[in-house]
Amino acid sequence: MTARATPEAMPDTIRTRHLTLRPPVPDDDDFLYALHSDPALYGHAPWARVTDREELEAVTAAWRATWQEHGFGYFVADDADTGEPLGMAGVRPADPGRLNLAYRFAAAARGRGLGRESARAVVVFAAEWLPDHVVEAVIRPGHEASIRTAEAAGLLSVGEISHAGDPAEAGVSLLLEAPRAGRVDEIGPTDREELLDLWQAVTEAGGAVGFLPGAPRDRIAQALAEHEADMRAGRSFAVGLRDPDASLVGWGWWVSPANPLLAHRRWLYRFMVDSRRQGRNLGAILLASMIGTAREDGGELLGLDYRSGTGVGDFYARQGFVEVGRIPGGIRVGAGDDRDDVEMVRRADGSPLVADGRR
Repeated sequence: MTARATPEAMPDTIRTRHLTLRPPVPDDDDFLYALHSDPALYGHAPWARVTDREELEAVTAAWRATWQEHGFGYFVADDADTGEPLGMAGVRPADPGRLNLAYRFAAAARGRGLGRESARAVVVFAAEWLPDHVVEAVIRPGHEASIRTAEAAGLLSVGEISHAGDPAEAGVSLLLEAPRAGRVDEIGPTDREELLDLWQAVTEAGGAVGFLPGAPRDRIAQALAEHEADMRAGRSFAVGLRDPDASLVGWGWWVSPANPLLAHRRWLYRFMVDSRRQGRNLGAILLASMIGTAREDGGELLGLDYRSGTGVGDFYARQGFVEVGRIPGGIRVGAGDDRDDVEMVRRADGSPLVADGRR
């Protein structure tokens, strides 16, 4: 398997709240040498510190070669406001079908959550643009800060590994993996019960997935049967997100409009993530995977709606969706509890929305 399993439109820049992640250039070598030669950043793996400038230049040349060959790799992380380089983060091909996640920030930039912010963004990027690959991180035991960063990005520990390049006396390292998403065109009996469990748990936690807390399981099962009928008719498909242990942690449907004039559109339904796993980046990973899957399905314009008061509008906006309409009081949750019906849209390729189709 080659690492370039993505369209040529894959972006080479990621922007987060505080950072701009971009490909490395030769002018970055001074900064990267200072970063990778700083002993304060290699307390858990002192043998990996780069102490020779020529060695560092060979490493960064390999980074740039990865970008040229595959169209992705390790980014340099700049301050979004000043452009000052603060660290690096990204994924590079490891074993076939696997991507190594790395992140490292200068000592002066630590304590600001930038490692977490960059790692989360990189895993989301991989979920959308590199769906055929497993994102992994190899971390030294006891490096709690790095472990917490990887877990906040969505990864879970799956065991131990002898890492190439580590001295024999160092022993094994921890291996963590990101969840995997996949398209679902038919739901099997076991998956159906697992999905009903997830749907009911999200409903009881107050998630806006079609029901209010206390809804009986048979009503949810009836709604699921309707979705399955649409799937069999080719009107929709689902995307499921599973942790490395294969447990289902997220789900959503894309529905295609029946009107042929709207055949380029896909509509998001029943987007849900296990509320017991909050803080692990799972919602962003699932949505990114769904965007990539919709694009592969031929979707160009992606839409959704949600009810106000759920706090999800900002989440969708961070993933590129733009509010295009709102019906005040359009959803009646209960007596005296009317919410706005909010519609959001984004282009599947990430390009700006342009009125009347003008570009």
